[in-house]
Amino acid sequence: MLRRFAPLARRLGLTAARCPVCGTVMADRTRPLCARCAVELPLRTGGYCPSCGEMYGREADPPTRCAECRLTPPPWDGLYLHGRYAGLLRDLILGFKFGNSYGRARLLADLGALAYGSGRGLPPDLVVPVPLHTRRLLWRGFNQSLEIARGVAGRLSVPLSTEALTRTRNTPPQTRLGVKERQANIKGAIAARPDLVRGRRVLLVDDVYTTGSTLRECARTLRRAGCEGVEVLVLARTQREPD
Repeated sequence: MLRRFAPLARRLGLTAARCPVCGTVMADRTRPLCARCAVELPLRTGGYCPSCGEMYGREADPPTRCAECRLTPPPWDGLYLHGRYAGLLRDLILGFKFGNSYGRARLLADLGALAYGSGRGLPPDLVVPVPLHTRRLLWRGFNQSLEIARGVAGRLSVPLSTEALTRTRNTPPQTRLGVKERQANIKGAIAARPDLVRGRRVLLVDDVYTTGSTLRECARTLRRAGCEGVEVLVLARTQREPD
């Protein structure tokens, strides 16, 4: 009986609002997260390089391009991120990617859209996810970057393209490789459709930035296909171990 009235109760706002992370009932329906989880998922607003996302110093420091990106700028115009790949954010991404927590897609898209909206005025012309090869997609069952990009595109009211970029070669997982191996592994494995991206400003979306090898190959491929501009949005950025 209660199930029959559940949709009506939701429309009338009679159901309890729960935190999508921990399930705690929230008194304030306007907040996306409970107070405890919101503290654990802060948006990084400073103390990082706006080109590669490398974090340094204090979070209160303004975003400043690192020495490496000044010498060798990445093939995109800007990078947006939500936070460090650690703690609750890391748990959410891993659970979504490998733990069958598909219900977290909406929350992760919210975090991505928040990160992009905090530092940008005009939306892109097109949102494009980092692609998976067909074999990899069949093995995993879904492309986590696509699901995040789909949500971000909807929140920005921007078209999403699943065909602008494709994987032309089934490469070994990047997580098993070093920096130079990753670069060689992904080189030439991405193709773009000029008819979909030429003259357009593209927002390239992925879940985690590690070495940036895949993102760089995607961005270069988009540039060669005639993109007017490329920006990158990631949920989290891993940090290099100190020397």
